[in-house]
Amino acid sequence: MAYGTPSDGSARRHRRRATMAAALGGCALVAASTTPAAAHGGPGHDRGTSYVALGDSYTSGPLIPTQVDANCARSDHNYPSLVAAARQVSAFKDVSCSGATTAEMWKAQGTNGPQLDAVQRDTDLVTVQIGGNDVGFSSVIGTCAALSSKDLTGNPCQQYYNASGTDQLTLNIAQTAPKVDKVLRAVRARAPHARILVVGYPDLLPDDGSGCYPTMPFAAKDFPYLRDTGKRLNLMLRLVAAWNGARYVDTYGPTVGHDACKAPADRWIEPLQPTSPAAPVHPNAKGEAAMAQAVLERLGRRY
Repeated sequence: MAYGTPSDGSARRHRRRATMAAALGGCALVAASTTPAAAHGGPGHDRGTSYVALGDSYTSGPLIPTQVDANCARSDHNYPSLVAAARQVSAFKDVSCSGATTAEMWKAQGTNGPQLDAVQRDTDLVTVQIGGNDVGFSSVIGTCAALSSKDLTGNPCQQYYNASGTDQLTLNIAQTAPKVDKVLRAVRARAPHARILVVGYPDLLPDDGSGCYPTMPFAAKDFPYLRDTGKRLNLMLRLVAAWNGARYVDTYGPTVGHDACKAPADRWIEPLQPTSPAAPVHPNAKGEAAMAQAVLERLGRRY
């Protein structure tokens, strides 16, 4: 990918920041984040294709049988494994790891080496699902759950993150954008001919803004706030993917109606106390299968 002169790069970065600020604060949020991926033909096959999966715990599939890497809590039924099997790829390397941030693209995480080391010049397909931990996903869940008892009918979590007059979570998402951008540029530099898919995050809470305390122990008016925060994260990933010539995979739209508030038989994301094998507030096997289907449908489109 050509990047032009330094002045061109500076102007481009300025435009990106302006676009990000407008998008994260504007009405484009819902429209850009909830459109289900459409299938254009069958998923096809990638015989002869080398596929590398990068990502965090939403990719690795902690506690979903069968766990094949204890260090990274990685399942052989996570969405990369399902995609690799469906596409019949000739080479597959899944280096996703629970707890990974964008920093772990360049540095080891326990026994898992820097994730970008798996991407080689002859890599044909790369999926990337990262950014949630940079934003502070786990700490946000814990903080909002702890604050809920202060005002179960109000929005104590939203008030906490807006105490400075600026929404801290929106700021965190905006600050994560250049980190994801750097990851995608590194992938492109290492594998210039690869198809790169940026995989978004699925629907954690009811899309209609309703709640389900105590299954998900948040105050009533914090449910829509946290829903919108998740959508802002996905919108950021969509924009950064577009900036880098990568394709965005919407996993939010296909998982609406299967959030952590639904009955056990219908949920694809587990609540804080899972009833199916999965980590708390993470996709279960059905959720991983749904994300795999979204990736396969995206691959079915012509490039």
